Amino acid sequence: MEIRLNKFLSEAGVASRRGADRLILEGRVKVNGQVAAELGTKVDPERDVVEVDGRRIQKKGRPVYILLYKPPGYLVTRKDPFRRRTVLDLVPPDLGRVFPVGRLDLASEGLILLTTDGELAYRLSHPRYEVKKTYLARVRGEPTAESIGKIKEGIWIEGKKRAPARIDLLFRSPKSSWLRIELHEGRKHEVRLMCRAIGHEVQELKRVALAGLTLKKMKKGQWRYLEPREVRQLKNLVGLHPQGRSGIAV
Repeated sequence: MEIRLNKFLSEAGVASRRGADRLILEGRVKVNGQVAAELGTKVDPERDVVEVDGRRIQKKGRPVYILLYKPPGYLVTRKDPFRRRTVLDLVPPDLGRVFPVGRLDLASEGLILLTTDGELAYRLSHPRYEVKKTYLARVRGEPTAESIGKIKEGIWIEGKKRAPARIDLLFRSPKSSWLRIELHEGRKHEVRLMCRAIGHEVQELKRVALAGLTLKKMKKGQWRYLEPREVRQLKNLVGLHPQGRSGIAV
């Protein structure tokens, strides 16, 4: 049965589907000895030989699902050309080709998912699936009800109107205030840009929940495998509808 090349690469744990598309466009992927020139290329996993940078790629066994409490100062990426610390430095190297789901900038902390399941990672990251993300943000100054209302209604940033967000003022003072912000889009630097747009720069940012998962009882730098029920919950959320128990590396 033929499947799209980017889906095959994501299921093999090489990269997310978007990352696989980049590899294809860069000419780093070959199918049966020929460079794959089109994003829509299809392959038969049982018959075709797929290579990335000269290394043959084969489908993996059971996928791995990990929840990590990222501390500040770690990049959310597999590799960094400047050899800065990444979230993969916080987990054992024998977990396979896990890659992070979505974004969380260098200065921020909080919940990150790591997985070898490319299809799940793709759907959890795509705005179309409206996966809920919750943040705690300490901002400079004291936001007014009017400025908070702008975020609730959908604020304009860089010429584009962002989706409405749920926002609650937890603590306020003239020097700094704490906000809880719930998003469904998850664009790059979304929380920081929203707060800057209402005149209140973010001083600290922590993601405390993602798709119903939380950091309960976890400390910075700690990680754990997701439980089977949590994997089923994530897959149902994005329409993958797993049958029975999911394979989890434990």
